[in-house]
Amino acid sequence: MLTVADYQALAEFRYQIRKFLHFSDRAVEAAGLERGQYQLMLSIKGMSQDLRPRIRDLAHMLQIQHHSAVELINRLESGGYVSRERSAEDRREVLLALTPKGEKVLAELALHHHEQLQDAAPRLVAALRRVTAGKAKTRKRQEASGS
Repeated sequence: MLTVADYQALAEFRYQIRKFLHFSDRAVEAAGLERGQYQLMLSIKGMSQDLRPRIRDLAHMLQIQHHSAVELINRLESGGYVSRERSAEDRREVLLALTPKGEKVLAELALHHHEQLQDAAPRLVAALRRVTAGKAKTRKRQEASGS
């Protein structure tokens, strides 16, 4: 069973996340993008070396449906932020890449996000520690009571 302190810790952690996401949404909007577009561009740039920048992999990373990823990509492509290419190994496969314009906008946004996280990190980490400390205490109480 959760205590009042557990609920307070969860609420504080969610608040700190919302503050960062609010900052992110404003920064992305000021750059002329949508939240999902920024996340997709960041996913392309930050993709693991063992993955290829395919639509299905990006949809999985963003936890969205394939058709939703296609819509994001279409808007990014029409804005000049990403390009599509056929794979040299499998011509059926479409790979995505950031254009120079996409690289520039992403670099600026990512730098702002990195700076904001540097500032917000102590509060986020402290809130997360309170949540996980509360969970450990709850688990110990349950074990002691035989639940």
